[in-house]
Amino acid sequence: MSAAPIAQAEALLRQFGADAVLHPGGTLLAHLLRVRTRLADWGARPALQLAGLCHAAYGTDGFPTGLLTLDRRPELTAVIGTEAEAIVHFYASCDRKATYPTLADAGSPFHDRFTGEPARSPTPHLLRDFAELTAANELDLVCESPAFRERYGPDLLVLFTRFRPLLSEPAWRDCLSVLRAPR
Repeated sequence: MSAAPIAQAEALLRQFGADAVLHPGGTLLAHLLRVRTRLADWGARPALQLAGLCHAAYGTDGFPTGLLTLDRRPELTAVIGTEAEAIVHFYASCDRKATYPTLADAGSPFHDRFTGEPARSPTPHLLRDFAELTAANELDLVCESPAFRERYGPDLLVLFTRFRPLLSEPAWRDCLSVLRAPR
């Protein structure tokens, strides 16, 4: 992947203060960079890597601090492209409590926390992107925060085992390696 889109996205994230938001492992920007790198290490395509870099732009169900409001989606799209921004928006919209239990089930609804309603069933491709991004995000938190690992590690192994049909082989191996590693 060319360094130019990554540098442009990083500059935008800095412009919106990601380097000043505290997050496990340092700042939100440091976390976002690590998530993109993990996705790259798994062989993710450029759009998914850019989505990983910007996945918290609108906040998430687990990290409500957004850098941009939803009415500013065109600004992010202009930098990372339509496909990557659509992944970011989809990721940010997830109502985790309602969606995670059945995410890997065929035809399962994806619940949107922005609207409060189940969305139509996403495409298998988008579900795989979502699962990969979720794994990369959560594994970074496990690696950076012993308290997070202690509290959520066992549940994440259960979650990613359920997500297994959606995860690439490199992502699945990393999940097992990180979550089964001695503490």
